[in-house]
Formats: sequence, structure tokens, C-alpha cells
Amino acid sequence: MVSTPRGTAAVHSHAMTFSVLNSLLIQHLTPNKQSFRVTSFFIVKIALHESLTVSPMHKSPDEQHYLEDLNETRSVDLSRASAVILITTLSGITFVGSMSGGLLTVGLPTIAKDLDLANNLLLWPASVYSLANGCCLLLAGSMADFLGNRVINLTGCFLLGTFILACGVSQTGIQIILFRTFQGIATSMCLPTAFSILTDAMPTGKRRNIGFACLGLGQPLGFSMGLVLGGLFQGSSLGWRFGYYLCAGISMVLTIVNFFKLPKDAQREQFSWRRLRSEIDWIGIVLSSSCLGIISYVFATITDSPSNIRRAENIVLLCAAAIMIPAFMGWMNWREKKGKSALIPNSLWRNTAFTSVCVMVLLSWAVLNGMETILSLFFQEVQDLSAFQAALRFLPNVIIGILLNVGTGLLVHRLHADHLVLVSTFLSAGSPLLMAIIDPSWSWWYCAFWAVLLGPLSADVIFTIANLIITDAFTPKTQGLAGAVFNVVAQFGTSIGLTIFAIISAGVTQGSVYSDKASPEALMIGYRAVFWTCFALMLAACGVGALGLRKIGKVGLKRD
Repeated sequence: MVSTPRGTAAVHSHAMTFSVLNSLLIQHLTPNKQSFRVTSFFIVKIALHESLTVSPMHKSPDEQHYLEDLNETRSVDLSRASAVILITTLSGITFVGSMSGGLLTVGLPTIAKDLDLANNLLLWPASVYSLANGCCLLLAGSMADFLGNRVINLTGCFLLGTFILACGVSQTGIQIILFRTFQGIATSMCLPTAFSILTDAMPTGKRRNIGFACLGLGQPLGFSMGLVLGGLFQGSSLGWRFGYYLCAGISMVLTIVNFFKLPKDAQREQFSWRRLRSEIDWIGIVLSSSCLGIISYVFATITDSPSNIRRAENIVLLCAAAIMIPAFMGWMNWREKKGKSALIPNSLWRNTAFTSVCVMVLLSWAVLNGMETILSLFFQEVQDLSAFQAALRFLPNVIIGILLNVGTGLLVHRLHADHLVLVSTFLSAGSPLLMAIIDPSWSWWYCAFWAVLLGPLSADVIFTIANLIITDAFTPKTQGLAGAVFNVVAQFGTSIGLTIFAIISAGVTQGSVYSDKASPEALMIGYRAVFWTCFALMLAACGVGALGLRKIGKVGLKRD
């Protein structure tokens, strides 16, 4: 399923850039340049020479020092051709990784049948990817800050291609679950480092922001292309495995190009085990990753039967996760007081805008990925369409994704950011609502078309607003963690959302009056319950945005 993102590396993020009103700025947020979203290699090439900036704001001495430090330490001036190649290859990796998730989503019924994947494990190949990705992002970001972005990125790119290929040659359900887990780990090495590499290679300005935009665009566009191409391949003699072979081949080609084209890392202190032990917040990484992993695992184990929550091992694990949450917060507080670098400083959560966008990203990403998975199952299992026909019905998702990326970049500096977020979130809430009231016998144009069209609106716009808030909350020396925090929230939402929706769907279907629980009628009752749940979550996201982002004004204005 979706991988991301839809990511230092800020990813299933999109074009970004903005400054918020002084009352919403955390202490070391600084103004950043306006970014326009782009949708192709050629738009990147045309736009690279322009430069827009945000409206000037009063900067404290600390903010001024931060900005100067950022520009002084990251000001490599690449040629236009080199910048285009760098942006294209880094974005290509995110595109390919996300495309493999789209292939899985549309091909899930066929893949499950070919590999004899049990019904209770049907969503595991998607959820374990997000689980592994989210749990390893902070570690990968920290290692990139310590060892260098280039070596971690290249390693991740190579492993990504390897395990995508492994998914294509899987012979059992357990194998594809394991390979998707390793693919999630590999992706966690690519996403944070791609962001950091762009930050290091390009000075603050339009060129860097376009790079960020392309990294973000690669995720939803890749996933949507995976949906469409996956259906095409399954409808032909090529079969579902060909899509994975194609993705693996592209990934390996991009890895080779990156080996020669990725800029070398800035000179770092000589490696020592003492520095490795002291400079990385290992305790914070272990606490946060373990907590997320345990919660995701327990939710996954109760997918088949909610009653499994009463099993002793699950109760113990949930209690351990509950203890880790205050322990992590206490550890962060101690490190801040001692003047040491904190993985996710508690002070960040005091910023209303930061906390609000994190909650909205969590909810929107859970709904977005859950909706796309359940929609694919609805088309194939309830309406009995082929994978090819299901893929064609996702085409509006691809088109709106491209148009929205361009449109948001053009409008973000003209409209109030909170208005953009609230309107897009409200419209996205219409997607699950339409599917909740749909009659499977209705024409695709009545409800399903509009549901597919409206689904990605919220996540695309929210990510535009959220990305820079999160990335700017970190100093230049910890850029590897900035996008990692962003992606952890998104991936955790994906993993937990898919699992919760699977539990709801299975529970409602099993409790239905139909004797054949695999019949389209019984399945539709479960899917309808999921759609109503998604609708409620999107309304909750609207409420969070209305309260938390109400003081944000226009962003991305030109400097006079």
C-alpha cells in the first residue's frame, strides 16, 4: 500500500514553503523561500532560475544567526543541469518506492491468491512496510547526520531495488511480508538523506524548494502510477510480478546514477565509537521506535479477531508501550535541560501549529491510505471488476494529484493557509461519505468517481503547510532528523490506520447476518463501516485545523 507519504528528508510531503505569523513561530523558525510545485522533469528545468521569497518578518538575533548559519554551511552552487539531474534521481527513488506500494494495492487480491496469503494477513504486506519505515526513520536520520548522507542514501537505494525485486519473485505470503518489511527499512534510509542532500547541495531559495516539491510529488504520483500500471500489467500476459521487476530495474539504474552524481558530504570529524555512542540519542531512538513498533504490532495481531487484545502477551506489550510514552517525554525534557540535543524536543509540542499539523497529518494519512486500499477491494471484491478495470477507476487520483501540486504552489502565497487546509480537508471528508452511502450497483460516475477525485485533496495541501514547520524546527546540524519526524507521523498513521480499518471491516463482516462471510454483500457491510469511520476521522481533522491553525495568515509572499 501507500508508502508514504503521501519524510532530511521530508517526504509522503509535497511542495512547501512558508512562514507563519510571529505568534505561531517557535523560537528558531526562520522565513523561507516560496516554492512552486512542479509535476515533471521539464517544469523543474524551466523554473530553476527563478526565485521568490516570503514576506519579510522581524527576526530576533537568534533567528538571524540561525539563518546565517544555514546559508553559510549549505551553499554549494550547482549548475542548472547538475541540479536537474540531482532532483530527478532523488525524486525518482521516492517515486519508485511509492510505485511498488501502488502495485501491491491494486494487485492485492491476485497476489494473495497466487501466494496463498491468508485473509487475516491480507493487509500485512502494506502495514509492515509502514511499520518498518516509521520505526527506522529516526535511526536512519541520526546515522546520516553522523556518517554522512551519501553513503546511507546509496545503501538504501541499492537495498530498495534488491527487496523490490525480491517481492517480485516471492513464492509464499510470508516471503512477501518479510521482503516488504526490508523494503520499508531501505526506504527509511533514502527519504531523510534525500532531503539532507538537497539541503546541502542547494542554497536557500527557489531551486532548493523545487527540489523539496519534487521529492514530495514523487510519492503520491508514484503510488497512483503503481495503481494504474499494476492493473494494466495484470490485465495482460505480463502479470503482477512484471511491475516489481520494472521498479527494481529503475531503482538500480537510479542507484548507479546517484553513485556518480550525488555530491560528496561535507568533511566530518573522524569516526570514533565514542562519538557514535555520545552524539546520537540512542535512548530516545530506542524508546520512540520501540513504542511505535509495539503499538503497530499489537494492532496487527488483532486484525483477525479483536478478542486477541485480551491475550496476555498483547496486554503486556501495550502496558510496556504506555510506559515508554512518558519515559520518552521525560528523557527529552532531561536532555533539553542539560543542553544536549533532543530527538524531538518537548518544546516543539507547545507550538499550536506544529502540534495541529502533526495530528492532521496522522489522521489524513491514515484515511488516505485506508481509503485507497478499501476502494481497490471494493472495486474488485464487491463490484467484481478486474484489476485493470479497477486501475482505470483510479485515474482521477493521478490527474488531481498533478493538478493539485501545481495549483497549491500557485495559490499558497495568495490565500490564507488555514483556509486552504480547512477547505481541502472538508472536501476530502466527502470522499468516505460518498462511499458510505453508495449502492454497489450504481454507475461509477455517481459516487465512486467523486470519492476517488476528492480523496487526496487534504493530504496534499496539509503536507505543503506541514513540511516546513517540521523541518525548520531543527537546526542545520540535525537536518537528517527533520524529515524523519515528519515521516514517522505519516507512516505511523498509515500503519495504525490500515490495521484499525482491517479490524473494523472484519469485525462488522463477521457479525453480519449473511452466512457466506466472503460474499460481496457481507464484505460491503464491513467496507461501509470503514468508510463511516474515515468520514468521522476527517471531521476530527477539520476540527483540529480550525482550532490549531486559525492564526495562520497568508504565506509565500514576495519580498519587497
